[in-house]
Amino acid sequence: MDLVFHAARAVTPDGERSCSVGVSDGRVAAVDDYGALSGDRVVELREDEVLLPGLVDTHVHVNDPGRSDWEGFDTATRAAAAGGVTTIVDMPLNCLPPTVDVASLDVKRRAAEGRIAVDVGFWGGAVPGNRGELRPLHDAGVFGFKCFLLHSGVDEFAPLDETGLEEAMRELAEFDGLLIVHAEDADTIEGAPAAHGRAYTDFLGSRPSAAENTAIARVLDLARRTGARVHILHLAAGDAVPLVAQARADGVRVTAETCPHYLSFVAEEIRDGATEFKCCPPIREAGNREELWRALGDGVIDCVVTDHSPCTPELKRFDTGDFGDAWGGIAGLQVGLPAVWTGARSRGFTLDDVVRWMAQRPAEQVGLASKGRIAVGCDADFAVFAPDEAFVVDRTRLRHRNPVSAYHERALAGVVRASWLRGREINLEHGAEPFGEFLSREESAAPVRSGQH
Repeated sequence: MDLVFHAARAVTPDGERSCSVGVSDGRVAAVDDYGALSGDRVVELREDEVLLPGLVDTHVHVNDPGRSDWEGFDTATRAAAAGGVTTIVDMPLNCLPPTVDVASLDVKRRAAEGRIAVDVGFWGGAVPGNRGELRPLHDAGVFGFKCFLLHSGVDEFAPLDETGLEEAMRELAEFDGLLIVHAEDADTIEGAPAAHGRAYTDFLGSRPSAAENTAIARVLDLARRTGARVHILHLAAGDAVPLVAQARADGVRVTAETCPHYLSFVAEEIRDGATEFKCCPPIREAGNREELWRALGDGVIDCVVTDHSPCTPELKRFDTGDFGDAWGGIAGLQVGLPAVWTGARSRGFTLDDVVRWMAQRPAEQVGLASKGRIAVGCDADFAVFAPDEAFVVDRTRLRHRNPVSAYHERALAGVVRASWLRGREINLEHGAEPFGEFLSREESAAPVRSGQH
């Protein structure tokens, strides 16, 4: 073995166990009893540390190229590694150009070349007029296609109307592509009070849960009729959970995700003018948060990913605190794991559950069979995690490009002490050469689960 980990606690597909993990040529070569393996290098985890598979975050806005002052491949991937995330999949918008054809995908890959500290894959976009670009993007290796059903926040990534949504689904069904959907209904939001002013309750009223319910019902109906695979992004409305559960029971190939901020924060505690908490869909009430936790426990919501959507401090309009004017997005890539673990353990969930939500299931959803598990043949991607060590988030010490965080001054449990990518420890010191690789969709991609909870 090139490398061996001895861990009194490790989370494997068979559950948490004491074991030794052997690595050869960047992959897991053996998982055996504690102390049973030897190698050229041996890493002995401390008593308070747990060996986790590297997390897989399939919802990250890197914003590079074009808006790299918001984030960037260098800062995003180092923040990911600092948070135990060893694989990200980058969203197709907020960058310039948006990733809506092969040429723009090539531009993005060139921008990222030599600057990624973790492994990186890419989503394509489904926008009006690019139906003919979907198959070429699929063949070029994107993991699927994102669409909006209302204004995306940037003019260059337009939403699909109902006809365009059905056309995209029918096209993707031809080659079993995956459509991932920002599911909020434009007409419902148009009929709600406009977002304005410093009161969070007013902003919440501008994005009612009915907008999610209506949009999700439409997506599921079209998925039934077209046979397309669909994924509901950043599910925030707990009362939409039964829609997803019923559709899956009916055989619709649908998955759903939620995000750490929906599991951590509640509307009742967001101060007026605290625009760092603005995101779309919005953070809802405490009862809604518990419905999301229950849906995770029941398996209706498949995974937890960050929807890391950073911006510059100026765009958050801290000068006025106006929720109507502020950019909607939460930067949480580095703190997603401790945020979820803090909430999970207080509700009786285990690290096995967290790993399933944040590593195994996201990898399965995009068909990355070699990621998200500590198992023979998988990439030797690991996070060394101290689950009982507490800390208070300091936005100025996060590795995100801009010091904006809804988690600032929040006490969390769980510290990532090291991350490993394909058997090499990731060095986060300034000037260290990154060695992340680009990932492409695998032909053996696992189908989206259906008929299961």
